[in-house]
Amino acid sequence: MPATRQRAIALIDGNNFYASCEAVLEPALLGRALVVLSNNDGCIVSRSAEARRLGIAMGQPYFQVKRELERLGVVVRSSNYALYADMSQRLMTILERWVEDLEIYSIDEAFGLVPRRNGADLTAWGQQLRRAVRRELGLPVAVGLAPTKVLAKLANRLAKADPTQGQVFDLGAVADPTPHLEQVAIEDVWGIGRRLSRWCRLRGIAHARALRDMPSGELRQKCGVVGLRLQQELRGHSCLPLILTPPPKQETCVSRSFSEPVRSLAQLREAIATYTARAAEKLRRQHQRAGALSVFVRSNPFNGTSFYSNSATVTLALPSNDTAVLLAAALPLAERLFHPHRPLQKAGVLLQHLQGEEMLQHHLLQPLPPEQQQRRAALLATIDRLNQRYGRGTVQWAACGLQPAWAMRRERLSRAATTRLEAIPRVLAC
Repeated sequence: MPATRQRAIALIDGNNFYASCEAVLEPALLGRALVVLSNNDGCIVSRSAEARRLGIAMGQPYFQVKRELERLGVVVRSSNYALYADMSQRLMTILERWVEDLEIYSIDEAFGLVPRRNGADLTAWGQQLRRAVRRELGLPVAVGLAPTKVLAKLANRLAKADPTQGQVFDLGAVADPTPHLEQVAIEDVWGIGRRLSRWCRLRGIAHARALRDMPSGELRQKCGVVGLRLQQELRGHSCLPLILTPPPKQETCVSRSFSEPVRSLAQLREAIATYTARAAEKLRRQHQRAGALSVFVRSNPFNGTSFYSNSATVTLALPSNDTAVLLAAALPLAERLFHPHRPLQKAGVLLQHLQGEEMLQHHLLQPLPPEQQQRRAALLATIDRLNQRYGRGTVQWAACGLQPAWAMRRERLSRAATTRLEAIPRVLAC
């Protein structure tokens, strides 16, 4: 008889991704407790396995645990987003060779379609994939395999939780998945939020198996067709296909908290210009144009009665992804929002009414000849290539400033050795 050909869905997830990326470039960190901080060295956003075992919690403000981390000898690093993005791209490139189709779900997660012949156990395949990623990139990953995306998520969680699984678990190869579903709390099921998990707990639904077996009518009354799809996925019926081409974005936002309060209009203009330039780069990478632009600011929300928050929006006569055009629209908004006696803690730029750049509806009162449009597009593409090749800020807009005092605090930043030539480690051979 010919072999029957089925497919499994794999969820490949980088373990402690930010912390693992730091250890790749600095092998002395392997086996040591390590945490990575959020913007402005605010909170802990990633922990190595050793840091987890010390009981260090995710999301803790750094200033509250700084002395304790020093006492425990924990290594602290600032977020190195250029490094993490580059390592993520390299990881996804490797995964594409191992699966038939790939859906990039987040910076460190991806779903993949894998052939399963005659119901074979794919654990050995998962182990080979882990070894390939470790050999080529130095990153540890966990692999969960199952007939559906929701079950693959659960299998990935089980692979990490059980040391005997070797970071790979094929839920589609077990005779009865029920005991395994009972190990996953309802709060840990993919797609179950805080409100829904509370609703489930009040009805005695404490784990994934109970959600799978509960009456469908009751679940539909609460969650509609979304809840039914989730339940069908838990029952092994695939309802969520892989998204191979992400849908076009509806908005693009760039916002940051300042390292110190912004008290002058000049500083606010620099910040808004910097965020606008970054948003324009994103827009060009997405092959989109923006039809409207919003700027928002706010002060420290914990500063009692003097809290200040405001925003302003402008509609562009002609949708654009040209940094110069967007700067001309954004900077006057900064002047409208600034108040001299309201120190600002955060600001941001939101690009709205996005549309594809393949077609542009021209405006009678805003002429843009094709030759001028082509020249501007070529100039911006050259600037983007230079910044991508030699590092962000290689070619910068003057309005962004040179060394702004409000820039994000990253006192423990590691090298960006995969994206900057000057940061490549030197090896001395005797």
